[in-house]
Amino acid sequence: MTRASLDKQPHEVASMFDDVAANYDLTNDVLSLGQARLWRKEVARAVDARPAQKILDLAAGTATSSQPFARAGAYVVPCDFSLGMLRVGKRRHPWMPFTAGDGMRLPFKDETFDAVTISFGLRNIQDTAAALGELYRVTRRGGRVVICEFSQPTWAPFRTVYTEYLMRALPPVARAVSSNPDAYVYLAESIRAWPDQAGLAALLQKAGWSDVAWRNLTGGVVALHRGVRD
Repeated sequence: MTRASLDKQPHEVASMFDDVAANYDLTNDVLSLGQARLWRKEVARAVDARPAQKILDLAAGTATSSQPFARAGAYVVPCDFSLGMLRVGKRRHPWMPFTAGDGMRLPFKDETFDAVTISFGLRNIQDTAAALGELYRVTRRGGRVVICEFSQPTWAPFRTVYTEYLMRALPPVARAVSSNPDAYVYLAESIRAWPDQAGLAALLQKAGWSDVAWRNLTGGVVALHRGVRD
């Protein structure tokens, strides 16, 4: 079993997600206390996929996150660098164009997609700035980015409770439901080390995205960032 470190070496992170692929969606539902499904609905609303649009779902894993876009009639490409995740996804959704790809070097031409999105995967990419730049590169002019990522709760007392849950409650719960509980120790640490809402917005702006804004979900446990490519 693999546990990635916070320097996020790509081969370590990919191997870690290979290990947890089979039960990943179930584990996420349990650990998020059912909130993960609500977050996916909010992402779908923000992306607002339309028929015939091309959507890139980066760090799509098994493509659970991609299904709302496909149901809306869009052509969605689930992309991930964990081959284990892609294999599980392909078995579940054999009609989808699963693509292996590194978020720092996306295997797509410039200005390919009408919208790009990534949920709970950006903080696992070694170079955040490079990933945001690549998402910008493959988005057409006028296209949009939607990022759903763990963030910082806005109410201080809740923030304390949340931090305690991450570091104390999450590992034993993960041991009960995950095939690789050590992976969730890394995930908890990576959440704590991640920029807050304003910090991620600044990174988006630096990468070239305009009209950058965010909305807090579940009191700031998760933030939904948006931007437009000029």
